[in-house]
Amino acid sequence: MTKKDTVNFEASLKKLEQIVGKLEDGDISLEDSVKSFEEGIGLVKECQKQLSEAELKVKKLLDNGETVDLED
Repeated sequence: MTKKDTVNFEASLKKLEQIVGKLEDGDISLEDSVKSFEEGIGLVKECQKQLSEAELKVKKLLDNGETVDLED
């Protein structure tokens, strides 16, 4: 992950936390809740994509002929 990716990832996580907080408060309309949920899903997908790319880079760096399990 480049520095730009890290900033985007961290910004996405922060925005996602804000959306979750807003949804948990329950002080927004149903329409705004659905829009916020949609935005949150998009952010989750983007974060997952960035994490997968970072994991692949780490695996390539650590690859020495052995399988590396990063799930632990």
